[in-house]
Amino acid sequence: MTMEPTAQELIGLETQYWEAIKHKDAETARRLTDDECIVAGAQGVGHIERDALADMMRRAPYTLDEFDIDNIEVRLLRNDVAIVAYKIQERLTVDGRSVMLDAADSSTWIRRDGQWRCALHTESIVGDPFGRDRRQTPR
Repeated sequence: MTMEPTAQELIGLETQYWEAIKHKDAETARRLTDDECIVAGAQGVGHIERDALADMMRRAPYTLDEFDIDNIEVRLLRNDVAIVAYKIQERLTVDGRSVMLDAADSSTWIRRDGQWRCALHTESIVGDPFGRDRRQTPR
């Protein structure tokens, strides 16, 4: 197995996942998700079971209008485990308002029964790592 076709395959799967979110295609997202998947981001860390994913997508308080992925890195750890990391710009509608979000994301993919599935996904909003670009809290 060469790295390049696998890297392209994983980048394609990551893009399919984002397209599924954009189009609220719960079945595609479910098919691409390991059972269970760990998710880490601004709201904390949690687990999501594959079957709960469809309901979560239907109840999402936002709409993903567009996304642009760049600066993609893929590392194959074994023939059946890989990491995909990238920067993403998301254009969303949240509470009726247009929002632009820049983030750094990563996914850990595992191949089970010949199918790649996302076992971990993280998202970090891009900005100053010490929060100096965020609103200050009163003391």
